[in-house]
Amino acid sequence: MSVGVEEELRRLAPQVLGVLVRRHGQFDACEDAVQEALLAAALQWPREGVPEQPRGWLITVASRRLTDQFRSEDARRRRELSIAVSHETSDPPDISDKDDTLLLLFLCCHPSLTSASQLALTLRAVGGLTTAQIAHALFVPEATLAQRISRAKQKIRAAGAGFSMPPPAERAGRLQVVLQVLYLIFNEGYTASSGDDLHRPELTTEAIRLTREVHRLLPDDGEVAGLLALMLLTDARRPARALPDGTLVPLAEQDRALWHRPAVAEGVELITRTLPKGPPGPYQLQAAIAAIHDEAGSAADTDWPQILALYQLLERVAPNPMVTLNRAVAVAMVQGPGAGLRLLESLDTDERLARHHRLAAVRAHLQEMSGDAVAARSSYELAARRTTSLPERRYLLSKAATLSNG
Repeated sequence: MSVGVEEELRRLAPQVLGVLVRRHGQFDACEDAVQEALLAAALQWPREGVPEQPRGWLITVASRRLTDQFRSEDARRRRELSIAVSHETSDPPDISDKDDTLLLLFLCCHPSLTSASQLALTLRAVGGLTTAQIAHALFVPEATLAQRISRAKQKIRAAGAGFSMPPPAERAGRLQVVLQVLYLIFNEGYTASSGDDLHRPELTTEAIRLTREVHRLLPDDGEVAGLLALMLLTDARRPARALPDGTLVPLAEQDRALWHRPAVAEGVELITRTLPKGPPGPYQLQAAIAAIHDEAGSAADTDWPQILALYQLLERVAPNPMVTLNRAVAVAMVQGPGAGLRLLESLDTDERLARHHRLAAVRAHLQEMSGDAVAARSSYELAARRTTSLPERRYLLSKAATLSNG
């Protein structure tokens, strides 16, 4: 399938699903029908050409698939569907003019679902990825992922979730779940949690595309803009994060000439325009930190005191051990590695991070900065044993080996 056809299908997927769910309800059945229509298009369009009205084509095919699914139901249901199908190609204006992307994201991120189910269902229903593509990207067996998606749709149906915006009292909380899922998709793509590859570009690209859609629908929401800026500023460094042989290159050693400058400029403009509008949220603060890194001409030019101040504010706004871990690096850069190592001690008893490879890796880095090569080598080796990412493991072992030889 050509890249152009694939992008068009991903763009149209939530629109087609929104039309079907509005007409017929039953999100689970409609989503299955849309997936079958997308598969039919992926096979037919590259061979026969994209139809004049691709959206109408998908709606017609998906509706016919939906009709087939309902054939075993009672005659009343069949009559209702036959009337609906007879008008499919005309797309009633009150339905066709609606953009249901945000509604679908709220539905896929329903609070009754686990975060893993929310992520998988979002990628399939809103992102337009196939089960096989999602399973490959998330390193999950296809059968396992199919069961996860099926159970998620059953839970949504059992919860009686309607295809409408959440009540005002729930909306802000539900939007935070949506943003968290998009953030998780991006992070898994930017640094794959396991496997041979450092990046999963299809996931970072999809996360940025979906976040752009949410920003288009909610242009005045500071956290949506902050998340989009954070993704752009982070992903801009991707071309420099690995050598041609896949070897990981840390931020301080990257060739900044390889960074994608248009993405940096867009991210900086977004966060610069958003920050003054109100109290900053966690995504805005992280984007501001990323912007400082990206705007520095070299690692030595990085404004670490400003980064430390932002991490201190972030830790007050959204305290979690990963923020403390990052603050420890900033503390080390401003006050010296000893101060950073003392801060890390507070994380040794935090169950959420105590056995995470990043804690050992940061400790190794700060021990190396302090001149304690023996301790640093031991910590690098511990971090290498704990990570499931092969590129990260190779990098950590190479650091340990360098200290052994030095």
